Amino acid sequence: MGKIRRGGYVFIWWIGDHSPRHVHVFDKNNRIITRVNLETMQPMDIPQISGKILALIRQLQAEGRL
Repeated sequence: MGKIRRGGYVFIWWIGDHSPRHVHVFDKNNRIITRVNLETMQPMDIPQISGKILALIRQLQAEGRL
């Protein structure tokens, strides 16, 4: 399992988790916001997510963290 706090959010993922490859996104109160498909950058549980969350995920990918 990986866990990173960034920008007021918590990003969690599990190696070997089911497809598609995704990250779970929680708010600062540890409430789930959604899962984000890392291939399409689309939310899996809600219609839309903020650009801030997408920017943070892209930043973590660029750093090699996701």
